[in-house]
Amino acid sequence: MNDLFHQFAKRASDASGSPWAFAISVFVLFVWAVTGPFFHFSDTWQLTINTASSIIPTIMVFLIQNTQNRDARALHLKIDELLRLAEGGKSPFINLQTLSDDEINQLANWLSAIIRSNSNSQDTSDSH
Repeated sequence: MNDLFHQFAKRASDASGSPWAFAISVFVLFVWAVTGPFFHFSDTWQLTINTASSIIPTIMVFLIQNTQNRDARALHLKIDELLRLAEGGKSPFINLQTLSDDEINQLANWLSAIIRSNSNSQDTSDSH
């Protein structure tokens, strides 16, 4: 079932981001607006678009989030593999996404200090 959902989420995400999906949405809104006078702009007529504009985005959030989570995980794995190959498996940046927020902040501070130290040493060497 998981694979079936992933496949559906990927296809739905791809389809919803297409120009055709946008064109269909505009067409549906146009048809809804044009039919307003026919239904005398009734509460039911308004409720139709209100319901659709609530339900569809809610479902799409879950589908798109699933796709983004899978894409982000794949990207992390690719970057980890590149770091492993470049650093011989010794890089502190491998599996960074599994660290706690405090550990990420510590690593960010460490990296900032290295960058500042490198830029300071370049500044002093440039002045000599």
